[in-house]
Amino acid sequence: MIKVSVNQELCQGAGICESICPEVFELIDDEIAQVKMEIIPEKYEVACRRAVDSCPAQAIRIEE
Repeated sequence: MIKVSVNQELCQGAGICESICPEVFELIDDEIAQVKMEIIPEKYEVACRRAVDSCPAQAIRIEE
């Protein structure tokens, strides 16, 4: 399992992470992404990695 975080100061609110993996990411009121869970289940790891690679602001980080 991995941990994922979003640097909300870098986030531009593009929503790509939410569209790739809505089980893990959501946009909050001010159009900033946040992570819904602290530890990411293995079944969402591939999608989370795609979200990291797709983030235009490079605001998402994975901790192994």
